[in-house]
Formats: sequence, structure tokens, C-alpha cells
Amino acid sequence: MADPSQYRPAPGTIPDAPGVYRFRDEQGRIIYVGKAKSLRSRLNSYFADVWTLHQRTQQMVTTAAGVDWVVVGTEVEALQLEYSWIKEYDPRFNVKYRDDKSYPYLAVTLDEEYPRLLVMRGAKRKGVRYFGPYSHAWAIRETLDLLLRIFPARTCSAGVFKRAGQIGRPCLLGDIGKCSAPCVGRVSAAEHRGIVDDFCDFMAGRTDHMQRRLEKQMHEASAALEFERAARLRDDLIALRRAMEKQSIVLSDGTDADVVAFADDQLEAAVQVFHVRDGRVRGQRGWVVDKTEDLTVGDLVHHFCTQIYGGESGESDVPRELLVPELPADADALADWLSQHRGSRVAIRVPQRGDKKALLETVARNAGQSLAQHKLRRAGDLTARSRALEEIEDALGLGSAPLRIECFDISQIQGTDVVSSMVVFEDGVPKKSDYRRFIIKGATDDVSAISEVMRRRFARYLAEGPIDPEAEAAPAGRAKRFAYPPQLVVVDGGAPQVNAAAAVLTELGVTDVAVCGLAKRLEEVWLPDDPMPVILARTAEGLYLLQRVRDEAHRFAIRFHRERRSARMTASDLDTVPGLGEIRRKALLRHFGSLKRLSAASVEEIAEVPGIGPRTAQAVLVALGVLPQPEAVAQPEAEPAAGGALPAAVPTQPGLRDDAAPAAAEDPGTPG
Repeated sequence: MADPSQYRPAPGTIPDAPGVYRFRDEQGRIIYVGKAKSLRSRLNSYFADVWTLHQRTQQMVTTAAGVDWVVVGTEVEALQLEYSWIKEYDPRFNVKYRDDKSYPYLAVTLDEEYPRLLVMRGAKRKGVRYFGPYSHAWAIRETLDLLLRIFPARTCSAGVFKRAGQIGRPCLLGDIGKCSAPCVGRVSAAEHRGIVDDFCDFMAGRTDHMQRRLEKQMHEASAALEFERAARLRDDLIALRRAMEKQSIVLSDGTDADVVAFADDQLEAAVQVFHVRDGRVRGQRGWVVDKTEDLTVGDLVHHFCTQIYGGESGESDVPRELLVPELPADADALADWLSQHRGSRVAIRVPQRGDKKALLETVARNAGQSLAQHKLRRAGDLTARSRALEEIEDALGLGSAPLRIECFDISQIQGTDVVSSMVVFEDGVPKKSDYRRFIIKGATDDVSAISEVMRRRFARYLAEGPIDPEAEAAPAGRAKRFAYPPQLVVVDGGAPQVNAAAAVLTELGVTDVAVCGLAKRLEEVWLPDDPMPVILARTAEGLYLLQRVRDEAHRFAIRFHRERRSARMTASDLDTVPGLGEIRRKALLRHFGSLKRLSAASVEEIAEVPGIGPRTAQAVLVALGVLPQPEAVAQPEAEPAAGGALPAAVPTQPGLRDDAAPAAAEDPGTPG
């Protein structure tokens, strides 16, 4: 592992100017390319304390053996040079957009004498105009089948086209009117290109002109008594409108824009983009990228624009407007660079209200689902799960793979409604029937809360004892909920939380359960009494599994905390009335309309409500503070019973018990 201080440039030698820098490894290969408004500020940030850097950045600076840079005049020039170098060197540590699937395009081969319409995937090539991408190839073929009636352009391969010309007979599409049959000379090359140009205009969003032209031709044919031709034009017009209906209008002002949204975690980000042309969604595309640094949403926008719009693409690829969730730091320079690439002005905006903001929220939901599906695909792979458990075993020095993992997380707001969650993963997949929730009382911070929940969980385990696997049937009564011990306990936090959890296990005498913590900031794995964290490779399946366990515990704790907070905020004085259930509380509020009117009522008026008696009515007014709390009535002295014992005192208030126990702290296993 290289020491960054060995190749750090001498102080004062890095210019305070815009430029592009390159990190090289020992073999001289370019491993990272970046641009900066100030090379001095940016490069100095890489040579700070290594442990304060993002995990991927740590790996990059310790792999590199040198750095150089080129000074340029403006940020736009820096963008252009950065893009060129990334394409030339393909650095291993740069953000790389990879499709989560191969999206199909509708392509028009304008570089041929007789252009062809077809479905294409993969890399784009010059001379071909692309429309899309689309989610499914069948959606393109269905739309194309409708449009061939109006735009009978060639769709056949070069071999079929050549053979038809040799035998002098068109294919079936030519016979049924879905191809103008240029192969046999029914139309000239210029006429066929005109058909293709009309098709491209329609796909580019210029549909109103096409509709008006067909309507005019239909009326002219009808006026000339050419009813068969008029009927064909009518059917063409119907097919045209049906094809337009398949592309729903999302922006009524006819906007041409790409709407981009992101969903990310510490190591990955999912990107979704909707291509909106003439107010209609013409295509949708998604990527999943590895985060090489601690990137903000603005940084992700920058990388997206430079990589997706930087190739040999034309007007159909670079939109007039780019709607993003956050502007990058170099938004002005980025807009100028995109404008040069498009040939006209490109605006980068963050929508604040209206249809555009609503559409951006829809795209963001799609990005979130895409990231979740990507992680689930990894988790669902049996081989990946086995490798993850083996990597955790090796990294933590366990004696065997942790087949049962329990993770604990604390949720609170400034010490109120403190709760904890316990989630269970067995063989790398969640076992939701074993999830548990805890209400924490008396804890002052996350460390003390972790101590309490660990003590309660393992005290119950020691009290219940392990389940006998040879028992023929489960014991009668309540099932043993904490009888299965985990091989690994994961806490959400760093060294303080891990040490607190380990101290509780030592205090209880539990020695066969390993403990670790996963800190969110740098995804470091902490072990008890270890001053340095364990760093797992950012692509390690073990780290993905620990992240998923931690995130599931966090989700479960947040949900329980919200439920508790909502219940506290909606509590009523009527909740304390003994013997008054939810149905009768609703009946009282429905009858009187509010607590204020209920407080002004008399005992007799309250007792008129069905199901409410005089004693309950009096208890209601006591709970609302209208009547004073009744004093305990002294019971007459009773004769001693046999054995000299006195009978127990009878409580004076109905519905109260002097042996009432507090509610159980643990939820009896609400599945997540």
C-alpha cells in the first residue's frame, strides 16, 4: 500500500487555477481523472488524513504512485478535457454508468440510400438516428406496426431487400401496404427518404402538422369523390392518433426535457431519466453506478451530464432543458458545455412547483425502486450470500460463518420516544417472524440505550434457556421468543456502541456471541476494544450484507418510533379513564362534538350517552379535571379471618386493580 505523502507535490507547486488532474499507479496507468475550479484546493483535499477520506478514495490514493495536472483557461475547457481523458484512459476509479438492463431504441439508418426502421440495442453508431430508449422491445414493435400504415418505410434487412430486387417481387409488407416497396422501384430513393423524414418528424414530436395534412388530404379526396382513398386516409389518421395515445402527456406546455433523479447510499447510486419530448414521455432509462467518493447529488448530476451527453450524439440526445433535483457546483459551465454540444442553449433547472416537480418526484420514486431491486438481486443470489457470510467470517475472525445475525438500532428525537429494533437474518435473508421492538425508558443517549436493550435481550435468552432440539413438541403456553442465540450481533454505530454491547455480554457471561458495529459515515466495521476499524472492500459481498442488515434495522426502528410519536401526539385525557374503551370514547366525542363541550356537561347529561353509566360519567369528569379526585373511603374494620389474616382492601374506584403490571416492553413480534 503506497503512502500518499511520498508522492504529494511540494507546497506551493500546485497552481490555484482551473484544470484537470490525473492519478497514476506504479505502472504509469491512469487510475483517476478529475477536474477542479481550483487545482490547489482539490488536490490538497486528497492528501489529508487518509482515514477521513471516503473508502473508495482511500483505496485510490493508496493505489496511486503519482499525480500530474494540466491548467486550462475556463471551467468549460476543463469539462472538455476531463471528458476526453476519461474516454481515452477509462480510469478504474472514475464513476462509470452501467445500464441495469440493455434498453432498446427505435433506430433509423439515415446513412443508407434506402433508410431502414429497426429495433437496436448496444452502442450507438454515426449516421443512425435513435428514438427512445424504451422499456420493452415489444412496445417499439407495437408502435412501429401502427405507424407503418402511415409511413410505409423499409424495415427489412439488407439480404431480404437485395433478394426482393433480384426476383422483382416485394415481401408481404409491400403487398399489404406497410412498405412502399423501394426494392422493386415502386417509389424512388428520394420519395422513400421523404417518407422516412416524415416518420422522424413525427417521432420527434411534430405531430400536429402531420394530423392537419392527413385531415386535409382526406377532405380533398372526399370532395373529389375518391371515397376509397378517403377511407384509407381516415384509417391512417385513426392509427396516427392511436400511436399518439400510447405516449401519455405529462407536461402540457410541450416541454422538451430530460428529467433526472437519483437514489443513493454510501457506495452506490441509482439514476433514472425520463426523456420528455413535446410534453410526452418518449423513453426512460436507468443506471446503477459505484460511488468513488463522498458524492453529493450535485456531483452525481455533473457526472451524469458529462458521461451521458458527451458522446457523438446529436440534437435528439441533448435536450433543451435538464430537470434535476440539485444543481452542481459548476452548473453554469456545465450548461455552456452542453449548449456547445447541442448547438443551441441548454438550461439546467431544479423544478420548484407544478407538473415538472411532480414528474421529478415520480422519477425519484423509480430511482429508489431501481436501487432496491438492484440490492435485492444481489441478496437473492445464493452464491453471493454464501460468499458474504464467508467474507464476514474471515474479516471478523469468527470460528464459523454467522448463520444467524441480529442487528440492533436506536431511534429517538432528543431523548423522547426512545425505541430500539432487533432484526434477524438467517442464512443471509431476513427472518421477519423473529423481529422484535423495544421501548427504552431511562436512557440518555444511544450508548446507554444499546446497553439496556442488549441486557434485556440476552437476559431473556439466559432465562428461557436454549430450545431442546430433541423435544417432541413445543412446550405449552407462551413460545420461547429469545431462545435462539445469534452467532453475530451487529449494532448501528461505531466504537462506543460496540464497546457498550460487548460490556453487557461480558457482564451476563455470554461468551459465544461475536459483536461488531457498522458506522454509516465511512462504512467501517468496528470490533470491541479495537482502536482501528476493519475495512472491507467496497465491492465485498460481506459489506453489502452488513449494510442490508443495518438498513433493515434502521427502517424497522424508524417505523416503530413514528408509531410511538404519533400515538403520543394524538393522546387524549379520556385515555386514562378506567373501563372506557375506544368505542365508547368515540361515542362520547360524537355526541358532544369536542372535549370542551364534554367538560361543560353534567354527570346526568353524559350518562344519557348509550353505554355510559353514572359511575363512568363521573370518572370522565374526574379525568377531565372538572370534578376532584375522590378520596379513598375507609373500609369498616372486619373480624379477623381464620388464621388471623385480614381480608384484602377493596379498591373504591371500579376498573382499577392494585396489582396492575406495566405493559410489556417488547412487542410480541410484529413482522416487518
